Amino acid sequence: MATKHWLMKAEPNSRIVKGKDVKFSVDDFEAAKTTPWEGVRNAEARNLMKEMKVGDKVLFYHSNCKNPGIAAFAEVSKEAYPDYTAWDASHPYYDAKTDKDNPKWYMVEVAFGSRVQHFVPLALLRNIASSSELPEEVAYIGEDGAKAIKAMALVTRGRLSVQRVEEETWEVIEQLAEKGGWEEVGTGKPKTKAKPKVNTKVTSSRRKRSRSKKAEDSEGAEDAEEDEVEVEADEEVEENRPRQRKRKAATIEDEPGGESSKPRRSTRARR
Repeated sequence: MATKHWLMKAEPNSRIVKGKDVKFSVDDFEAAKTTPWEGVRNAEARNLMKEMKVGDKVLFYHSNCKNPGIAAFAEVSKEAYPDYTAWDASHPYYDAKTDKDNPKWYMVEVAFGSRVQHFVPLALLRNIASSSELPEEVAYIGEDGAKAIKAMALVTRGRLSVQRVEEETWEVIEQLAEKGGWEEVGTGKPKTKAKPKVNTKVTSSRRKRSRSKKAEDSEGAEDAEEDEVEVEADEEVEENRPRQRKRKAATIEDEPGGESSKPRRSTRARR
């Protein structure tokens, strides 16, 4: 039978339930070597554990913490059997509705394999799943790898404490754990390229020169228009002078006695 792959969650930080600490970190797992996976009280998660076979591969996952993610590789060392902690009244996950003769809950045993070389944060997996383009820092997983991450139950469903992992996805996680590449510790977000800085002094200087040139061009155009007006005015004055002389002569001849009177001063302004 082909080996199956799974993801199993545990809490790495202390949390007291009924006077007992339910903490179980990668350090605790490595120290214990093998552990019964007791305390699962979700029917779907229980059924998944009942499918597990010795030798199946497991991703050990830190949950319910500031930086959740995959911390180690492990494997199933014992198949499902009744979880006796369910009828232990002193246990944090005691269930009064179950009994020894008709057990409701089951557990498997899991053996520690190895720590991941690079912790694989949930934030990184979500970033890959939500990006339209594969982040450059993890481009080595390829488009098929990105598709595998997008279909991962951890990304699409999240909260279930025991999950299936497809073989293709397992291989992608192995690549990420081995090669790493993301920079921001604690977030899992790949580093982004910095935007090139703009030299504001140069830009400002260029803008000032541009405005100055536009002003000069505008002044030149205004001067040219004024010169043109003056020329037109002078031409108009010259054109009207003969007419003025003719009108003056006619006035002298029409005056009584034939004597000439002093000519009236022209009211046209001179430039």
